[in-house]
Amino acid sequence: MHPNYFAVFREFARNSLVREMTFRGNFLLDCVSSLSWVFMQLGLYLVIFEHTDQLGSGTGWGRWPFFVFLATTLFVNSLVQFFFMTNMEELSDLIRTGNLDFALLKPIDTQFLLSLRKFEWSSLANVVFAAILLAVSLGHLEFRPTPLQGVLYVVFILCGVALLYSLMIALGSVSVWLGRNESLYDFWFYITNFSRYPMEIYEGPFGTPLRLAFTFAVPILLVANVPARLLAWPFESQDWRLAGYAFVASLVALVASRKLFYKALAAYRSASS
Repeated sequence: MHPNYFAVFREFARNSLVREMTFRGNFLLDCVSSLSWVFMQLGLYLVIFEHTDQLGSGTGWGRWPFFVFLATTLFVNSLVQFFFMTNMEELSDLIRTGNLDFALLKPIDTQFLLSLRKFEWSSLANVVFAAILLAVSLGHLEFRPTPLQGVLYVVFILCGVALLYSLMIALGSVSVWLGRNESLYDFWFYITNFSRYPMEIYEGPFGTPLRLAFTFAVPILLVANVPARLLAWPFESQDWRLAGYAFVASLVALVASRKLFYKALAAYRSASS
């Protein structure tokens, strides 16, 4: 009998919420800590825009378009943190200690189980802040996005989440061969920092190779750039091409990371072996 994945997903979410509410003081502290970091980021950019009209000469990322970009980055990162971050951080320990055996015995897809066992509800504070920032920013734009742009924005937010999740599950899978991979998770945080800025600022002898590498080799620059561009500016032909590439890249990344995950499981030696 196949499990009802929606019911399992709902139960994971409920159990995680109950666990968070058991220690409400800690939950509130996590919310405040997370929002404090967001406010510091916003404060930094407010100071920057006191001294310049655009983030990068001729890029088009003025104050309010860039705040659309910032809100988009917060949406994607907060959703990744909400659904996957805690689970991916624990994956290496499950492999190292042999506790992955218990997940393999469950009559449910292993990747689904390991990816969504725990939800980090405190990260939704950032989602609320991002929604407010996005609404304020859209109100100050020189044009109004169309309903189609709004729909595509949501679609490519999900594509950005898929790209980051694929990278996380791929790095987690490598734990089977390495035993411990804390340095690889550090690598994930280092390279995802590039996705926090518009791709137009990566120009010149150093910037251009970075833009090409993180657009085509490891496409993390697509994570926030594509949805933000679709909402902050009128449609242009290059935006459609980039959006099409981002959609294909997210599908390829999901398939490739899943294949790597199950290849890693095939190489896994249980605690009893």
